[in-house]
Amino acid sequence: MNTIELKPGIYSVGIVDWNSRSFHGYAINNGTTYNAYLIIDEKITLIDTVKASFSEELIERISEIVDPKSIDYVISNHVEMDHSGSIPAVMKLAKNAVIVTSSPGGKKGLIAHYGDAYQYMEVKTGDTLKLGKRTLTFVTTPMLHWTDNMVTYCPEEKLLFSNDAFGQHYTSNNRFDDEEELERIMYELRHYYANILMPYGQQAKKALAAVKALDIDMIAPSHGIIWRSHIKEAIEAYEYYAEGRTEDYALVIYDTMWHSTEAIARSILEGFSRRGTRAKLLDLGKTPLSDVMTEMLKAKYLAVGCPTLDSYITPNIGAFLTYMKCLSPKNKLGFAFGSYGWSGQSIGIVEQMLKDMGVEIILDPIRITYVPSEKQLKDIEDRVSEIKIM
Repeated sequence: MNTIELKPGIYSVGIVDWNSRSFHGYAINNGTTYNAYLIIDEKITLIDTVKASFSEELIERISEIVDPKSIDYVISNHVEMDHSGSIPAVMKLAKNAVIVTSSPGGKKGLIAHYGDAYQYMEVKTGDTLKLGKRTLTFVTTPMLHWTDNMVTYCPEEKLLFSNDAFGQHYTSNNRFDDEEELERIMYELRHYYANILMPYGQQAKKALAAVKALDIDMIAPSHGIIWRSHIKEAIEAYEYYAEGRTEDYALVIYDTMWHSTEAIARSILEGFSRRGTRAKLLDLGKTPLSDVMTEMLKAKYLAVGCPTLDSYITPNIGAFLTYMKCLSPKNKLGFAFGSYGWSGQSIGIVEQMLKDMGVEIILDPIRITYVPSEKQLKDIEDRVSEIKIM
């Protein structure tokens, strides 16, 4: 990624990680970026850094514009190491720089990671920092998605440095939303929200209220594409996700050993189709959990199928339900199904785990011994097609 001037004197100096395929637990299909931004003013300011393994490249990019030793401020919008990991490398050169971070979580987190030898400035919502002809204003966004998160706004440039908000794990040699297919980057926005921010809808709504009060013509997140032409679409998508809204859309999610549970899943799919509900079949043996959760963001119905492995659920279902519990999707209706040989405990276990996560059970569990008959499959299709929701 070449150094790009976003606005006069403001540069993107971040890194493209083309080869990354995992981000603390979820699959990313196209790598990611670690975005950092450099402001040249009376006080030279770096907004965030990059993952530690790319610190040399970050320093090289900064050096194309200015001597890193002249940096006055390093703004740390988020402690997580994909954003803060190169702080030690930067501070080794910019020995007099002050690290600006949220109070109290930011300073506490940075000291825990990198020690207390640096100069720290703590800020809260509404605090400002004068750089010269530009001013930075800070808005804390706790639990979006760590306690320390904040965003930084430059009113003179109408530019929001949004950190994780509005980000995407997406790589390109382009930097702006109008240089890419909108449908693709909107999907990546949803993929990111579903797998990182889904549990924090209430916090997202508060952050959105603060963001909408700002005069913005560019959003520069810490991952992915920079928004300048489709800001309205990005904000509207976040509002939709934060509300936890669902559509008449069903996911039939299953694992299978000898295809009996798969056969049941296909009958359930047909049943949803007959009642006019858009439905999708997701085989956990072939579908990354992150893709499942991206679909779940909008789905109203969840049918989760599992064969019984000895007397328990299969590892794929166990991993899925654990991941789902972590992300806490809201407003879901569902039921459990599966095949078994001699014990059949898995279906009840799945149903109970769904209940524990707040899923409203709308159909008695479907349990079939060994291989389902054509009549049983037809009965299952009929039962699903006749589901009534008050």
